[in-house]
Amino acid sequence: MSAPVEADILDALDAITASGDAQSLVSADRVQGLVVRDGNIGFSLEVDGLPPDTLDGLQQQAESAVKKLSGVVSVTSVLTAHRSPPENEPHNSASTEVPAVFKHIKTVIAVASGKGGVGKSTVAVNLAAALSRAGNQTGLLDADIYGPSMPQLLGITDKPDMSDEKKLIPIESNGIHTMSIGYLVDSTQAMIWRGPMAQGALVQMLDDVAWPPLDVLVIDLPPGTGDIQLTMAQRIPVSGAVLVTTPSELALADVTRAIAMFEKTNVPVLGLIENMAYLDAPDGTRLYPFGEGGEELATQMKLAHLASLPLNASIGTDGSHEAFHKLAARISASIKETA
Repeated sequence: MSAPVEADILDALDAITASGDAQSLVSADRVQGLVVRDGNIGFSLEVDGLPPDTLDGLQQQAESAVKKLSGVVSVTSVLTAHRSPPENEPHNSASTEVPAVFKHIKTVIAVASGKGGVGKSTVAVNLAAALSRAGNQTGLLDADIYGPSMPQLLGITDKPDMSDEKKLIPIESNGIHTMSIGYLVDSTQAMIWRGPMAQGALVQMLDDVAWPPLDVLVIDLPPGTGDIQLTMAQRIPVSGAVLVTTPSELALADVTRAIAMFEKTNVPVLGLIENMAYLDAPDGTRLYPFGEGGEELATQMKLAHLASLPLNASIGTDGSHEAFHKLAARISASIKETA
């Protein structure tokens, strides 16, 4: 069975015209962000100006047209609308509806950082592993749409299966239910998506995924304080956030901004994890290659300093480090209190 190519997909979508449009989806430039990976197809539909009551039917029609192509395994589409709000509509009128999936997820922990390269995703995987080891039904969502790390960290190359309800089934890794946009797109594919498209993809990885009932969902956020973080604050009932930083002055300055963001959005910060804090030399000397300052920052911000993790390749992704056991025990106790 030959794999579908981009031209075939665009031809299929070019045969569809949205209600109210004079041109096809492709001619009207409504098809964006097309990605093709081993028969798994993803794209967004720009629906600005279209009648709202036609959108579900348009999305189903587009997905059905692509599914008919030879070699297609799955099709995932996102509806986006890039428009400036009218003068009489407030600029912060983004949806605040909480996805229904959170009715059966007890606790949500966000793992965040002010900048990239501090080991945030590794911390997220370790925390999820420790929570699972502690007896919690655990999920892990890779919310970094532009730079997903979970496929590499977990060694996952499989594609998610589809349930009878046409939802993606999370891929299980060492007892953890995981989902990442990286499971659906080619690892070499650049995700050149506008902010609303990334926000829509995040919501679909909640709404259109068959998450089982979970004690805790760990969300690995992208670095910074952008659109994904705003969507999370508006639509996801986060129980608490864990901030990850290195002791470098630049990373500490950036994580300070991330702390301020969570404070403004009323998300409790559980504490600060200082990653790559020190290096133990063979002669027993402790070196600080990125400087010191994590504990001082935590004190200044009146936050718990959860751990100083060494710069050591032996810290894998199995949650075995004592720091993750302690944090998992703390979160597990909180889950039991609210059960």
